[in-house]
Amino acid sequence: MRATRGAARAHILAVALGAALCVLPALRPGAGTPWTTLGLLAGLYLVCELPGRCPFFGSSVPIGAGSFFPLLLAAAFLLPPPAAALVAVPGSLVGRVEKPPALARRIWRAARLPVTVWAASSVHALLGGPAALGGPGPDRLPDLPYALLPGCAAALVFSLVLTALDGSILAAAEQLPLRRAWSGLLPRSVGPHLVHGLAGLMMAILWNSSYGPLAALFVLLPMYISCWVFAQYHREHAAHRATIRALVQAVDIKDAYTRGHSERVGHASVLIAQELGMERERVEVLRFAGILHDIGKLGVPTRVLRKDGPLTPEERRVIELHPEYGHEIVRGIGFLGEARAAILHHHERLDGSGYPYGLSGRRIPEFARVVAVADAFDAMTSTRSYRPGRPVPAAVEELKRCAGTQFDPRMVRALARGLERHGWSASATPVTADEAGPVPVPRAGGVPAPAPPPASGAADRRR
Repeated sequence: MRATRGAARAHILAVALGAALCVLPALRPGAGTPWTTLGLLAGLYLVCELPGRCPFFGSSVPIGAGSFFPLLLAAAFLLPPPAAALVAVPGSLVGRVEKPPALARRIWRAARLPVTVWAASSVHALLGGPAALGGPGPDRLPDLPYALLPGCAAALVFSLVLTALDGSILAAAEQLPLRRAWSGLLPRSVGPHLVHGLAGLMMAILWNSSYGPLAALFVLLPMYISCWVFAQYHREHAAHRATIRALVQAVDIKDAYTRGHSERVGHASVLIAQELGMERERVEVLRFAGILHDIGKLGVPTRVLRKDGPLTPEERRVIELHPEYGHEIVRGIGFLGEARAAILHHHERLDGSGYPYGLSGRRIPEFARVVAVADAFDAMTSTRSYRPGRPVPAAVEELKRCAGTQFDPRMVRALARGLERHGWSASATPVTADEAGPVPVPRAGGVPAPAPPPASGAADRRR
């Protein structure tokens, strides 16, 4: 535990002491602990955690210590609080630890779960939950729907205590304010924990019935599989986000002036997509498109990207290649889907004068038309080294003026509605971007073409 911060070590030891106090009454002689039920539940929980340690399964089994909560909640319903807390200990100690320091993380898991289960079991007992579960024989049927009240209350307390402990260790380890450490934890967890509580309640009722523990396995197996699928889904999405983050960081390192621009374009693209009523899956892919629209800059020489003066025609032609470079970089990333077309075509213009292929009108993919508007909007509202960003209303008016020639009017109207509904704060991203406001529209990312009149569009010098 030496690699852990002093505050975090002290916090882990304090919670571990609390866990020991929770389970100690069950170990005292004459406590009347139902060891058979405790042993069966602890063994089942241990078996649920073992696949994560098995080399045969590898990373394909994302069930880690503490992830299969229905069984722990069933223990909270079936056993007295000290015995229920003891069920969580063996599985927590053997569960897979993916990040160092392994010892500190293992102790933390074996401490926080007994405390959490003890609290849930105490609330369940306080509300008369054990009596409502029924028992073997026709004269001891479960008291439904009353049994739902203590069951849901216990699941809610389980969620509250678990998120409070998770937030507190994050605050201690990362030296974050408690409010920030706890932010968003409970809303994300309370729903799943209530579902786990209902599954645990069903398991407890069957366990107590004349059918016995074997019948409870019919609830356990489907829930275990569903938890496995759910965890696999989240692992895959975490890998997607890590891929996106790595690509964006690579662009930010190469072109420091546009740092933060990608995330803002992704956010503006989501505003447009939501106003257009796109499905949730497409909105997420469009967000990726906005974030990665400039990934092709990795193929542009750094001296061209960071050049202070006007670009030569040859340098402009090099800049114009960045959409194609970007498309080549992401070609093999399957989960990006429609985002790949947006990366390739986000500099096309509705009148056909854009690049790289001079597409016009509806021939330009929908995602590309969205990203083009989001890109230009952030270009105008971002501060550059030699001029402040434009106010949002002025940027929107410029987009409207260019609608029908440079931009899709439908996308411009959607962005305007989204901004009215949700507002916009470019200061949310602290680093400004070298993205220009409305200047004569260049066909490349360099100096404006001489033909158009002043302020003829919402393009910029390096877009």
